[in-house]
Amino acid sequence: MIIDKNLSKYIVFAEDDIVVALRKISDNKSRIIFSVSETGVLEGVLTDGDFRRWLVTQDSINLNQPVSKISNKNFKFASYDEEPEKIQTYFSNKIEFIPILDKNLHLVGVARQKLDDIRIGNFIIDANSPTFVIAEIGNNHNGSLQLAKKLIDQAVIVGADSAKFQMRDLKSLYQNAGNANDASEDLGSQYTLDLLSRFQLSPDEMFAAFDYCHTKGILPLCTPWDIESLSQLERYGMQAYKVASADLTNYDLLTALAKTGKPLICSTGMSTESEIINAVALLKRLGAMYVLLHCNSTYPAPFKDVNLNYIDHLKELGDCPVGYSGHERGIYVAIAAIAKGAKVIEKHFTLDKNMEGNDHKVSLLPDEFRQMVEGIRQVEQSLGSTGVRYLSQGELMNREILAKSLVINCDLESGQTITEAMIEVKSPGKGLQPNRKIELIGKRSRRSLKVGDFFYPSDLDTDKVQPRSYHFNRPWGIPVRYHDFKNLLSKSNPDLLEFHLSYKDLEVDIEQYMDQVYDLDLVVHAPELFAGDHLLDLSSQDPNYRQRSIKELQKVISVTRQLKNFFGRSNRPYIITNVGGFTSDTLLSLSQREQLYNTLYESLSQLDKDGVEIIPQTMPPFPWHFGGQRNHNLFVDPQDIADFCRRYNYRVCLDISHSKLACTYHKLSFKEFIKRVGLYTAHLHIADAKDIDGEGLQIGEGEIDFPSLSEYLERYSPQSSFIPEVWQGHKNEGEGFWIALERLGKNF
Repeated sequence: MIIDKNLSKYIVFAEDDIVVALRKISDNKSRIIFSVSETGVLEGVLTDGDFRRWLVTQDSINLNQPVSKISNKNFKFASYDEEPEKIQTYFSNKIEFIPILDKNLHLVGVARQKLDDIRIGNFIIDANSPTFVIAEIGNNHNGSLQLAKKLIDQAVIVGADSAKFQMRDLKSLYQNAGNANDASEDLGSQYTLDLLSRFQLSPDEMFAAFDYCHTKGILPLCTPWDIESLSQLERYGMQAYKVASADLTNYDLLTALAKTGKPLICSTGMSTESEIINAVALLKRLGAMYVLLHCNSTYPAPFKDVNLNYIDHLKELGDCPVGYSGHERGIYVAIAAIAKGAKVIEKHFTLDKNMEGNDHKVSLLPDEFRQMVEGIRQVEQSLGSTGVRYLSQGELMNREILAKSLVINCDLESGQTITEAMIEVKSPGKGLQPNRKIELIGKRSRRSLKVGDFFYPSDLDTDKVQPRSYHFNRPWGIPVRYHDFKNLLSKSNPDLLEFHLSYKDLEVDIEQYMDQVYDLDLVVHAPELFAGDHLLDLSSQDPNYRQRSIKELQKVISVTRQLKNFFGRSNRPYIITNVGGFTSDTLLSLSQREQLYNTLYESLSQLDKDGVEIIPQTMPPFPWHFGGQRNHNLFVDPQDIADFCRRYNYRVCLDISHSKLACTYHKLSFKEFIKRVGLYTAHLHIADAKDIDGEGLQIGEGEIDFPSLSEYLERYSPQSSFIPEVWQGHKNEGEGFWIALERLGKNF
């Protein structure tokens, strides 16, 4: 049983509309809310079941009436002074939540059988949450509030979620009232008392440090070492408590901490397994919300004694989230603990390991702590799940290049039977994988094949999308290369062609491909990669690298001018480009991005753009570059994009898939993104997207709501043209493009 005193997620006022109650039921994921009067008196209970039962009795639905009209007034409750064992008996198959009331019938807690997550401030600790990282300042402020604030500042910079302190009332804590000069004390105790007597912050100074944490956006936590310190922290309003290893067997303090109803993060160093089991039993009996931290309380802890494998067993003993509090040297053990399931990491933090006090010597410096946090976040991302294995976008790209496919070694007419002797295995892997050979044998070909043609999955399907004439509410086209545009053009009625150029295409004589003027518009997509592994980057801070990029893009402009002569509707063709701004290891801050945008504008200003329009492409945060992934910084954030376009009079190619990935990663509204960027959009790339890096997916195979997208684009960018930018859509005579256009036709 858990007694949850974080009541805001459960409470609505009796006069609130029913719709408000429904939103809270949805948000708290507990399927229940409690309706209280303005003075906090419990008026009624409403579960999602209560709401459904009310709903079916109504002839007309009015969700704007007070929740008190439909809340259940016949509810079981417990008194705040009842023993937890008694409250436990009130649960049944039908009753999962017990409101706890004070003598005036005010709601003061909610008892429930098990808590799905633990909430500390704005942080959630559960199986799927990011690791909660604590910078343990402890007494490393050495009694200086000024130093404490410097430590807090650095904790924010290095990425800690919480800055934690320790509080002791020496007079009540120590048998000798904290007398550092007591000659009868052992050497170790005398040394510790001497440090504590000189390096304590006063309660007011401690509270000032907590207030400073709040102003800096980091959660303050504290370890109370005694009842008096706990009383002080309760008066301040601490949101959770850390329990020191030394106090896991201190049942008086542990009981007092549990009765606050605040989440407890309990270190288990210095405790035997039986002591841990007994402490867990006490915490459960008291209805506490708790996390257990595996810990070895030696300073520094030898690596051989850390025993990270115990984390698995600790999770079973505690039946709760677990973490790791480390006193060993370095950062790697704490990072490894993430792979063992740690959801909380605590490490000591200092600005100078040579300062007086034994904690400094086992503490991490800011740069070390930053590296640890980066490692933790990387391991979190890499853990994944135990479910079905799917290929990443990068693996798919590399499979196309490195794997093998089934090809035919003879000409074959439609309707003729495919035999084993006709099939060979060849690279690259852009066709049907070799393991599906048996499925092909004996099939009647559904299309005419020539020697060397690849087989595709659609050759095994009973149905195949056939290209046709399409009609949309805006100009549309298809992506093409020199070698395939005539074939693809013959199959449908696009308004434009978007030529995707390689750096090799910049050297060819285009007249060998162009033999007439087409009544079409023209768009050109510039290469990203140029000879010598040069990735275009107009914002590079290396002048030589940037000048090479400018020179290469000028070649693209020259080729576009030549192509323009063969497209009758083309007045000022768009050139779409990824302008650069990528980094290998981390994303850049706003100030760093501003510098890159300024450099980008300088580079664009050096180009002779007469007769063309350069439109930078919106980018995902983690694009795939030829099978590898990078961090991208420019044209990812919607405010950045709008500011650049407004300041320098540019428009963009809004890549729907890329920008959806950016919204997912940065937790932005997709509608707001399109609203902000749509005004500056000249052209659209449309494909689906999934998660934070699943780009270029087929329409309907990702997470984009295309009916809503159609509405957004009609409202915020009604004139822009588009192509289906489906990855590998050109294969099998544009099969992926035709599928995408069929699916888009239902909404566009």
